[in-house]
Amino acid sequence: MDESQIIRYLERIGAARPAEPGVEGLRALQLAHLQAVPFENLDIHLGEPIVLEPDALFDKIVSRRRGGLCYELNGLFAELLTALGYRVTMLAARVFHGTRPGPLFDHLALRVDLGEPWLVDIGFGEFADEPIRLDERAEQQDGGGVFQIVPAPGDHGDLDVLHRGDQGYRLITRPYELADFVPTCWWQATSPRSHFTRSTICSMRTARGRITISGDKLIRTEHGERTEHVLHEAGLRSAYLEHFGITLDRLPAAPSDPDRP
Repeated sequence: MDESQIIRYLERIGAARPAEPGVEGLRALQLAHLQAVPFENLDIHLGEPIVLEPDALFDKIVSRRRGGLCYELNGLFAELLTALGYRVTMLAARVFHGTRPGPLFDHLALRVDLGEPWLVDIGFGEFADEPIRLDERAEQQDGGGVFQIVPAPGDHGDLDVLHRGDQGYRLITRPYELADFVPTCWWQATSPRSHFTRSTICSMRTARGRITISGDKLIRTEHGERTEHVLHEAGLRSAYLEHFGITLDRLPAAPSDPDRP
């Protein structure tokens, strides 16, 4: 990522450039990103490919002011952090569905080393506002709730990430490259069994909570209070633009039911 791209990326998320690659700057960058760039899967339902290459991700998230899946959001954020002098490692994670973790590469998260290792994740929807200490085993609290890192069962060095006492995902602690996530990203975007193909989602952290469009519903959460409103076509387009800065020339296709004969 060159200097002009760094400047444009920081402008996209409304963040100042850290004076040095330290933890306070990392905290500010993470929260700014969460409040500026949505987690969304609209391309899947618009029939557009998801391309896990830095130039394509920069064009989508910065130039076209879109959001993306974990692979896209954390993948490009890793590029920015590296360009700003941070030491970043991509980690694969297995997302829990009930008590069982999903497949490897189910999720992409980041490890940032600043004397001690930190978990950074801007691509898991409702999650931590700030980096989480990876070596700390006690509960850690921030605006996103209470988190805890605990050793996973077995002797593999993997770590379970708990959010409000529930299992979120299992981190595989060895490093990976963005290309390693391409096959699972393709499955997530194309399989009728993927929850991303079953519903549309566009969601972003706000100063007072969260704003989400799920299907045809606009969902606001402010100070713990949740409200829902059903929107029709014109209202949906306006809501995407108003709340997420996303201009759509057409709405995503309604997901089909994979269980319907």
